[in-house]
Amino acid sequence: MIGTLVRLTMLALAVALSGCGLAETAATAATQGAAAAEQARQGQELEAKVKQDLDAAQLAAKQQLDAAEAASNPAN
Repeated sequence: MIGTLVRLTMLALAVALSGCGLAETAATAATQGAAAAEQARQGQELEAKVKQDLDAAQLAAKQQLDAAEAASNPAN
């Protein structure tokens, strides 16, 4: 009995909210939230790629420096 009353109350509330546009507003907010989450995920992926590229560039520069030092000091 109480479960049925709760369901009817929720249904009435949903109908009332859809009539005044709050349901649409909530759906829009949910869509915007999902889009923001996707943008955050893409930003994190981009940050990881930039860090990886930077690490690779630093390693290449160190290897070039080491090779240049080795070439200039053949006794070592």
